[in-house]
Amino acid sequence: MKNPEIKVTETNLLSDNWYILNKVTFDYQKKDGKVESHIREVYDRGNGAAILLYNSAKKTVILTRQFRLPTYLNGNKTGMMIEVCAGLLDQDNAEQAVIRETEEETGYRLKKVQKVIETYMSPGSVTEILYLFVGEYDETMKVNDGGGLDAEQENIEVLEYTFEEAYNMIESGEITDAKTILLLQHAKIKNLI
Repeated sequence: MKNPEIKVTETNLLSDNWYILNKVTFDYQKKDGKVESHIREVYDRGNGAAILLYNSAKKTVILTRQFRLPTYLNGNKTGMMIEVCAGLLDQDNAEQAVIRETEEETGYRLKKVQKVIETYMSPGSVTEILYLFVGEYDETMKVNDGGGLDAEQENIEVLEYTFEEAYNMIESGEITDAKTILLLQHAKIKNLI
């Protein structure tokens, strides 16, 4: 259902080098009936999925560490981020994508996952919906070393922490990634581990 108070009047492609960046002009009808014209840049990178892998018996979680250029350009001295496993949906549904990404990035082959929530992570500029999952792992599910795909130039380090270590890394500032914080807080609230 479209909002009758919004009318997109023009969309101009600014870039399609990595993903799509459009300049969008739209009219917005305010509550008093007056119409304002707005111009915004909108980044469309597709939708994604992320997962917190946890082991309730060992009380551990699997996280990843990789270089993130945007964070490096905005104050992260090393550019390295500790995160939950995540990736774009591409042509898959969210559940298929998160299972695929888990194996590519961490080396664990999951059979089942549980959807927690779907969220817009940066709704002022990015169209992406991020589907968040949790999934239990154990050593029998390890099928390779992970690390990501060479074709995607991924250099991912697989990390295993106790849940308490990982959770405390939020407060210490070692984990600053929003999706990871949300999933660790979900695990804490729901007593998953």
